[in-house]
Amino acid sequence: MEKPLRRVFDPENLWWSFLSRGVDLVGLSLAWAFLSLPVLTFGPATSALYYAVVKSFRQKEKNAFTLFWRAFRENLKQGIRATLICVPVLLLLIFGYSVMKANWGSDFGAVMFVAYDIALVVPLGVMVWLFPLLGRFDAPLKDSLRTAAMLTFRHLPSTVILVLLTVETAVSLIEKWWPVFFAPALWALLCSLFMERIFPKYLTESEIEQMNTTSETPVSEE
Repeated sequence: MEKPLRRVFDPENLWWSFLSRGVDLVGLSLAWAFLSLPVLTFGPATSALYYAVVKSFRQKEKNAFTLFWRAFRENLKQGIRATLICVPVLLLLIFGYSVMKANWGSDFGAVMFVAYDIALVVPLGVMVWLFPLLGRFDAPLKDSLRTAAMLTFRHLPSTVILVLLTVETAVSLIEKWWPVFFAPALWALLCSLFMERIFPKYLTESEIEQMNTTSETPVSEE
């Protein structure tokens, strides 16, 4: 009896591993939501969420909340600066969307609405790439913005998918309350399936090795 019981309570078995991942998923999502409430801290919270999800879910590191909090503190100043840039732009884009939608009734208005939706991929794409870059790499904000713009255009198909994923996640969080328990961390995990495959293409071998052990690696812009 002792051996089966030992297996049941072994923290490495499938059940406890699944439970631990569930706790991390919910905990990181709620931590992100709580720290995003002041709006100004949305940027560092999002950067920390992406970093913690990559480290804990993809690289199997433990202490997801410690990873999250450390990344949040390290990215606080730069993340707030990025938020101060992105939030006004986002509000302007939302206002433009509402104007275009209001003129949907005419043929010309419908064409302009569709064209505007397509054009939104670029600024939204830059924002979607930016915060994971801030979480994963140590680089000045202007360099991260430039890299985010480069990745937006150079990997446009992936950018479109990432933008759609982000928009759907945001809509689900706005329209309902319960996705906040899992949607933010799930968003970061799904984004990482694309981003973590693309980032190494712009790094040297030594930088890739550092990327797999620490977040303090700048992205090469070559």
